[in-house]
Amino acid sequence: MGVIGVQLVVTMVMASVIQKIIPHYSLARWLLCSGSLRWYQHPTEEELRILAGKQRGKSKKDRKYNGHIENKPLTIPKDIDLHLETKAVTERDTIALHYFPEYQWLVDFTVAATVVYVVTEAYYSIMKPSQEMNISIVWCLLVLAFAVKVLFSLTTHYFKVEDGGERSVCVTFGFFFFVKAMAILIVTENYLEFGLESGFSNFSESAMQFLEKQGLESQGPVSKLTFKLFLAVLCSLIGAFLTFPGLRLAQMHLDALNLATEKITQTLLHINFLAPLFMVLLWVKPITKDYIMNPPLGKESIPLMSEDTFDTIRLWIIILLCALRLAMMRHHLQAYLNLAQKSVDQMKKEAGRISMVDLQKMVARVFYYLCVIALQYVAPLVMLLHTTLLLKTLGNYSWGIYSELNSDTPVENSLLPNSVYSESPPADGKMKVTVVQITMALGSLKNIFTPLLFRGLLSFLTWWIAACLFSTSLFGLFYHQYLTVA
Repeated sequence: MGVIGVQLVVTMVMASVIQKIIPHYSLARWLLCSGSLRWYQHPTEEELRILAGKQRGKSKKDRKYNGHIENKPLTIPKDIDLHLETKAVTERDTIALHYFPEYQWLVDFTVAATVVYVVTEAYYSIMKPSQEMNISIVWCLLVLAFAVKVLFSLTTHYFKVEDGGERSVCVTFGFFFFVKAMAILIVTENYLEFGLESGFSNFSESAMQFLEKQGLESQGPVSKLTFKLFLAVLCSLIGAFLTFPGLRLAQMHLDALNLATEKITQTLLHINFLAPLFMVLLWVKPITKDYIMNPPLGKESIPLMSEDTFDTIRLWIIILLCALRLAMMRHHLQAYLNLAQKSVDQMKKEAGRISMVDLQKMVARVFYYLCVIALQYVAPLVMLLHTTLLLKTLGNYSWGIYSELNSDTPVENSLLPNSVYSESPPADGKMKVTVVQITMALGSLKNIFTPLLFRGLLSFLTWWIAACLFSTSLFGLFYHQYLTVA
């Protein structure tokens, strides 16, 4: 087989699909433009004039009588009998949307990466290659990089707003999540089952052995305090990025519940909102694992499933909850689009006048920021899904619920073939010597970054993303339900 073989072919085919096919058949565009979403059009100046009972005056006296004095804009009463017209979102409408290219790229690339991952997993389960690099890991890492980049761009946009309090909200939640991460990292494995302690210990021992083989003396690559401090800083950044997505999700959840008429839809909306909480509880050992592994069934303790089966079910639950969140996306986006009519209804209850331009901006602004809201909804979902996929692959888990043994042992990692070490290159082949040395060094790195380390890191990051999303959405629910009403 070639350098990467089947995986290289799959990657090349998917790159061609991204370039040739996805621009014409885009899931991101279909989610917005399938006809189920309807947006409110802002009224024209003539329509507002007719509703206000004003005519376009030609003389200065007429313009003054109609509320247009010199350079001041034309104003109308706020309690005007205005009803907005709706229109289905079309592909032509999406051209003017802010962040539409970023939204389309993130969703479509995520679909492509997920397809590559599924094909690669099928290839590994059938062919069981032992000396190939799993290229789906690179695709998952790229998806996470694009998602973080988009959230960073949206967060910097909030920092550029000087009048509002968005900057203070981001900074406050960033410090809150930093303190929360430091508190979580000192909790023992008896309560939060991440495996960080055992993973870090295995990493330190393997790194020290590697350095000793290289003739270097070291106490380890990094201390445990530095490691946890770095994780806390990373967690605070993730929390700051997920602050406004969580706050926005809470508002859309409340509006979607008011729009939903069927009981099944309301139930799914509640499950979708509580999905991050379910993910968080999956790693709380006394609530889930201890209860399932050792259920209180009288005097005898009969475990309901093995530990490997529980780990596999945990992965499947996260993926199913992510699929549910994607299925409920349109309900939330339609609830957001209805904010235009909601703002007009709120305006009618106020006294005074408003300029036509301000009224048109108030209505049009809702639709033009639709893709920003879609990104805030999709980006955390993408991060949760692909950290879970990475957790399965790098953590050496299995997709089979009833499989007794995984394909490989979770801790031990075989290096490169023995022939690499036993092969003695010719004395005059300096290039071959260099290649063999680099190959041996890379093989030794596989013993340092073991599945035990990846299990701890990726379990913690998956748990942390869900915890941040639930914390911010819960705060947003309290804010929109009680504080705004007060």
